[in-house]
Amino acid sequence: MDTGNVMDIYAIYLFRPGSSPVDWCEGNYLISSNIAEFVNTFSNFLFILLPPVLIMLFKEYGRFVTPGIHLLWVLLIVVGLSSMYFHATLSLLGQLLDELAILWVFIAAFSLFYPKRYYPKFVKNDRRTFSWLMLLSAIIATGLSWWKPIVNAFVLMLMSVPTMIMLYTELQRVRDQRVYRLGLRATTVWGVAVFCWINDRMFCEAWSAINFPYLHGFWHILIFIAAYTVLVLFAYFYVESELPQRQPLLKYWPKNEFEFGIPFISIRNPDSKDWHVYCSLFMQDFNNGKSLCTEGSKII
Repeated sequence: MDTGNVMDIYAIYLFRPGSSPVDWCEGNYLISSNIAEFVNTFSNFLFILLPPVLIMLFKEYGRFVTPGIHLLWVLLIVVGLSSMYFHATLSLLGQLLDELAILWVFIAAFSLFYPKRYYPKFVKNDRRTFSWLMLLSAIIATGLSWWKPIVNAFVLMLMSVPTMIMLYTELQRVRDQRVYRLGLRATTVWGVAVFCWINDRMFCEAWSAINFPYLHGFWHILIFIAAYTVLVLFAYFYVESELPQRQPLLKYWPKNEFEFGIPFISIRNPDSKDWHVYCSLFMQDFNNGKSLCTEGSKII
């Protein structure tokens, strides 16, 4: 058999429904004849619906701190779409797209917000060098993910553990109690999400016996809440540590006093030149036609 035929066969296998070695607890094709795991597919809805809101809320952050924050929100959409495709088909391609999208969220987040105090010495506190190191690691990990697809999910799960340990360490340094409380809530939600993931993967028979094989669907909802909240927190830590003059402030939408809303970071003291450009574009008072951008204005 020539190489071309082997590649053709592998390509067919890659796209074939059910070709993934991973099959979650939910029964296949029980609700729809076209969707393998119906609940696991549509439980990704938050990955699709919420990132556009986050892009809007972090427009100020992207303007005054780093536009890279928007890449993270776009990658979360990619994770949601990839996960939907995987659970709808259980194809090997769907599995790899799902897992690689998650991997690249990790890499992008580390590149943007990984605290410099944890950098290896040879990086010499240079974020650009560290970002290149992360990119190289991502490329190598992407290649390795095709080698043993069955272990990919466990590797990604293990990657979250040092992330949460680092979050705990950073929370011990924070002075804003709203940030601290958000960190505690994020850690709790992450813990419940991991509980759902492990039980769905390891104890499927027990949950199926009580007719509830849907814990992986709850994992999708909970891990999105935990993931984007952790990203918000590290976006805050980054400004507080490396751009303290910007004066980051944790806020909630739609009502700032309600701490179970959608968290985002406001910048209270942007660079004055950038601030006036931003104001002229986005913060006009349309009631009387006058600009809100007066000299020395700050975001409150």
